[in-house]
Order: sequence, then C-alpha cells, then structure tokens
Amino acid sequence: MKKVLVVLSLVLVIALNVNAQDYKKFKVGVGLGYGAASGSGSKGGLIFTIEPAYRLSDNFSLGLRMESALLTRGYSESISGGSFDVAAIGSYTLNGQYYLSKSGFRPFVGAGLGIYSLAAVSATASGGGVSVTADVAAAESKIGFYPRVGFDAGHFTMSLDYNLVSATKVDAQLGGGEFKNNYLGVRLGFFLGGGKK
Repeated sequence: MKKVLVVLSLVLVIALNVNAQDYKKFKVGVGLGYGAASGSGSKGGLIFTIEPAYRLSDNFSLGLRMESALLTRGYSESISGGSFDVAAIGSYTLNGQYYLSKSGFRPFVGAGLGIYSLAAVSATASGGGVSVTADVAAAESKIGFYPRVGFDAGHFTMSLDYNLVSATKVDAQLGGGEFKNNYLGVRLGFFLGGGKK
C-alpha cells in the first residue's frame, strides 16, 4: 500500500511539473493591513505580513505566512473601570491558495494552519484616583487555522482571512473569563516574482 501511495504521489508531482506554467514558480509577498479582534474591550490594530510561496501549478500555490498583529484582544465578560493593553499575536503558518482564474485579475480561495504566539496581556484598572496595572494572562503558543479569500492583480494583492485560535483562560481568582484570540485580518500588499513568464 505504501508503494502505491508513493508512486501515485510521484505521478501527481510529475504531472503538475510537466504541465507548462504561465507564471513564475517563486514569489514573496509583503502586506500591511488591519486586524479586528472580538470580545468586550477589544480594539483593532495593525497587521504586517511576509509570505513566500511556491506555485505547484498556475492555479495552486503553497506558502508560508509570517505575520504580526498588534491588537487588543477582547474579554468574554463585560468590563468597567479598566482596559487591556495591546498584545501582539505572531503567527507562523503553512497555507495553500487555489486561483480561480489565469487572467491578470486572479481571485483565490485558500486556508492555512500553524502556530500562533500570543503575548502576555496586561490590564489597567482605575478607581478612587488610583491606577493599577497587572498581568492577567501569560504568554503562550497555540495551534490556529484560517480560511482566506482574496485576489492578485498584477503584482498587487488583497486578502481577507479569519484567524481561529482557541481562547486563553483567565485564573478563576481574576473572574474566570477568557480572552478571545480570534481575529479578522484584511491586508493589501505586493509581491516580488510570481508574475507572468
């Protein structure tokens, strides 16, 4: 059975590479955008992305996404008299994109999976003329997933994805809620390489 799978995999790779491609195989994308978090007290922020990719065919590419999102993650409970600090979310993911067209305007659909590094969260509470800041959630890493849609036009690209990362639980002594780690990402960018041959 293993030999059959190896042979079929080899045939698939050869078939994809024998098929003449109109687009260059390698590209490196750079993007800047906006991330919108969910939950009480959340605030959107800046996203920066670097994304190298390899085209297996004109219609399918496999890539890596390295992203940093600076946003305030929301809390599951309503909060009053306090606020949460901006906490970065860094991600290192593997993704695939399927292009729906071979023309200059190329819409795509795709998905990615990888590691999300979540920074520690600090909260500031005010009352009676006194302000106190304390860490309420430690830094951690989690597995996450995202579906995405977008388009390439020439060497410019736009994408929209929804990053699904499990929530961070808060100690019961601090209320027992959780921080929402999911966020919507919208980015514009450009890429080097990957254009028409």
